[in-house]
Amino acid sequence: MNSNHPAKGSIISVNPIMDLKAIGTIKKILADNPRDSALFVVGINTALRASELLALTVGQVRPLTPGDTLAVREGKTGKERRITLNKAAHDAIQKLLATMPDAEGAAPLFLSRKGDGALTVPTLNNMVKIWCTKINLPGNYGSHTLRKTFGYHQRVTFNTDLPTLVKVFGHATEAQTLHYLCIQADEVKAAFMQNL
Repeated sequence: MNSNHPAKGSIISVNPIMDLKAIGTIKKILADNPRDSALFVVGINTALRASELLALTVGQVRPLTPGDTLAVREGKTGKERRITLNKAAHDAIQKLLATMPDAEGAAPLFLSRKGDGALTVPTLNNMVKIWCTKINLPGNYGSHTLRKTFGYHQRVTFNTDLPTLVKVFGHATEAQTLHYLCIQADEVKAAFMQNL
């Protein structure tokens, strides 16, 4: 039984990785594995859904430099979405590409261990759980953790405004984004802190 898995019958929701030190520790653990390192770093730096992340091809990312735009098809809505690749994601991708010099453009960027196709979302889900378990991170984690970690730190660490994050995630309201990122609105928190 995985210690990160919620009890049967409970509401299943995964957490973002809120602790920057924990992010750094996972990066160190994965440093000698270019594929897993790139999965983690690209995942927490792009806000891609797991299915979108795993659908990336070598040809989509090979020519990109930091600041370039990557167009992806949203798995959930089918709409095209544009993301900007930052230096951390670019560097992780380049380290991975260096291990696959003969890969054709249509090849999946994140190959399964067998090399017979792209990783699957359930496999990524288990990988994230294992990474978080290795560092004794309390809570429930899974493939969606990567996307949520991006948003959580955009809001809490970098103070990105809510309207921008609503647009990034394609949510309908700011409340939906705050709930998704496991963040309580300052106004709500302040109300709870009032003493009667």
